[in-house]
Amino acid sequence: MLHLDLDRCGALNQQVGRALKSAILDGRLAHGTRLPASRALALALGLARNTVVDAYEQLLAEGMLQARTGAGTYVALRVAPVAGALQTPLPTSRLSRYGARALECEPHSPLPVRRRKLRYNLEYGAPLVLPATQSVWRRALSRAADRSDFDYPPAHGVAALREAIAAYLGRRRGLAVDPEDVLVLAGTQQAVELAARVLIDPGQRAVIEDPCYQGTRAALAAVGARLLVVPVDNDGMQADKLPRSGARLVCVTPSHQFPAGSVLSLSRRIALLDWAQRHDGWILEDDYDGEFRHDGRPLAALKSLDRSSRVIYIGSFSKLLFPALRLGFAVVPPTLREAFRAAKWLADRGAPSVLQDALADLMSSGRFERLVRRTGQALALRRQALLDGLQQHAGDRLQVEGSAAGMHLTCWLPGVASRSLPALIAAAEQQDLGLYPITPYFSAPPPLAGLLIGYSGLSCRDLAEASRRLGQLLQRRRPSRG
Repeated sequence: MLHLDLDRCGALNQQVGRALKSAILDGRLAHGTRLPASRALALALGLARNTVVDAYEQLLAEGMLQARTGAGTYVALRVAPVAGALQTPLPTSRLSRYGARALECEPHSPLPVRRRKLRYNLEYGAPLVLPATQSVWRRALSRAADRSDFDYPPAHGVAALREAIAAYLGRRRGLAVDPEDVLVLAGTQQAVELAARVLIDPGQRAVIEDPCYQGTRAALAAVGARLLVVPVDNDGMQADKLPRSGARLVCVTPSHQFPAGSVLSLSRRIALLDWAQRHDGWILEDDYDGEFRHDGRPLAALKSLDRSSRVIYIGSFSKLLFPALRLGFAVVPPTLREAFRAAKWLADRGAPSVLQDALADLMSSGRFERLVRRTGQALALRRQALLDGLQQHAGDRLQVEGSAAGMHLTCWLPGVASRSLPALIAAAEQQDLGLYPITPYFSAPPPLAGLLIGYSGLSCRDLAEASRRLGQLLQRRRPSRG
């Protein structure tokens, strides 16, 4: 009797069909082989006969099987068997240069995979999603579904959302934005990738911060850019170390540097804009979480100072609402508008219009900003609980930086070498505490051990307990010094 392994994915008739197709394509069922009667195969698999009949009929329609009146069902497809063909990976020499470089970059996955779920997981990057967000979004989505156009949306975004984004940026980020310059995207990662493809040819230079978000580094490397790293200090990217010529693009996170947390000073902002104008370069400003500023009002964006149209400003709704939404935006200079629209059309023909309509409804009604304010207030309370806990339990064993905005702290361990971190993180996991190193974001390991401590995923009480456990761990272990 024929042996088939069902993959337990989807309807049973589809599983049987896929199993038969796989057996034919890999040569286990050769051309001319007679298949078992549907009743016999159903009995062997423990399925209803109609399930097998449906699978046979689908493969008959596809031309893979042939029914012979009074003689049964036979394999019609002739496949030349190649040993191990399905298991052999595609050699990189068969890929384009872009494909090979993208493969070398690998997906962005800096957070280690945990063997088990930790009670006090100080993971960073995941936003705080309030219970109210779900109900508000559900109602907006229902209204949008009732009125959305079923035709293709404009590749650069529906007009209502682009207008809402432009108005929002004027109120909250100090930008005077023409909605025609707004491009609706699938998050900031697509914005970086589009900018890399539109502005950079293989071999041309691009500048990134050190440390830097890995998704930015990978997108630029994939298009063949020569990457130049400029170090970051407490005032952000050191603008005096920018190359004197030859760089096409500078990527910065000025409002809250990721991951170090510093803010680009005004003098360096002016110097960066001057550099772009003098060297015919472009600046990609990633404002990934600048809305959540806990010490005073949100800072005006770098683009608000741009008088020569050199800044491409990008943002995302992943942190403001939730990551599954997969919507972001770019504000592009008029001279780049049509090129970015064309690249967006080629990439995906545009973001889903129902999601865009729902988001536009939230933004124009004021509910979006009320949610953002409530989220910012909740984050501020959690941040303070974490800071208080670390001060009480870790004291001078941790040096906290980058706490003025966002959803994470950068914490350095004075006198402790980076190589000590794996042992510390492993010990923390035994205490049900999740810790994460800053090291993967640097071009070379920093001399001091550093941690990225997120506070969006735990309550104030749990953050206090996590701080206590971290303090005890640091006091007890005293990792080796560099």
